[in-house]
Amino acid sequence: MNFLTALRPIAFVAVLLVLWQIGVAHEPSHLLPGPWGVVGGIADLVRHGLLLKYVVASLFRVTWGFLLAAATAIPLGLIIGWYRRAEMAVNPILQILRPISPLAWIPIAILWFGVGDLAAISLIFIGCFLPLLLSAVNAVHGIPEVYLNAGRNFGLNTRDLLTRVFYPAVMPQLIIGLRITLGVAWLVVVAAEMIAVNSGLGFLIVDARNAGNRYDLVLAGMVLIGVIGLMLDTAMRRFERIKSVQWGYSEN
Repeated sequence: MNFLTALRPIAFVAVLLVLWQIGVAHEPSHLLPGPWGVVGGIADLVRHGLLLKYVVASLFRVTWGFLLAAATAIPLGLIIGWYRRAEMAVNPILQILRPISPLAWIPIAILWFGVGDLAAISLIFIGCFLPLLLSAVNAVHGIPEVYLNAGRNFGLNTRDLLTRVFYPAVMPQLIIGLRITLGVAWLVVVAAEMIAVNSGLGFLIVDARNAGNRYDLVLAGMVLIGVIGLMLDTAMRRFERIKSVQWGYSEN
C-alpha cells in the first residue's frame, strides 16, 4: 500500500508530461518546446557552465536575505508579542506596511543599492521580515496562559521560564512561519533577479526570452525554480518533523 501511495505522484507527473507533449505536438506555431526540449535546454546550461552558476547565485541571495530577516524579525517579534504596549505602539505601522508587495520596493532598492546582489538581498529581506515578525508575535499570543502560570507556580526564574516554557511553546508556530516565509523568499528572488541583477534563475528566464525563441531555456528556468522550491520546502518539513519529535508537539 505504501509503494502504491509513493507511486501515485510519479504516475501523475508522467501523465502531465505526456499531455504536455501531446499539446505541444498539436500546437500550430510550435513556439513552446516539449519535455525533451526542456531537458535539452537544461543540458545546454550544463555544457556552458551556467546551471550551477545561476542556481548558486539564487540560493546565495535567498540564504542571506532569509537569514538576515529571521535574525532580526523573530527576536523583535517575540519582544513585541511579550510586551503588549509595544505591540499597540507598532501595530498601526505593521498593518500599513503588510499589504505592500515586496516588489513595490524594487525602485527604492535599486536606488539605494544599485543593480546587484545587495538590491536582491534587500528585497528578499523586506519580503521575509514582516511575515516572520508577525509569526513571532502570533506565536507569543498562542502560548496558553496556564503554561506560564504553572512555570511561575513551580518557582522558575525568568531564565528557566524562557528556556523551559516560553521557547518550546513558540517554536511550533515559528517553524511553520519559517517554512512559509522561505517559500516567499524564493518567489521574491526570482522576481528581483528579473530586474535588479544579471545572474540567477530569474535572470535566466528574462535573458532567454530576450534572446529570441529560446523558450526551452525559459521553461527550463521555470522547472528548476519549481524543483528547487520543492527541495527547500521538503528540507523545512523535515526540520519541522525533527523538532516535533524533540519537543513532543504534533506536526501541522
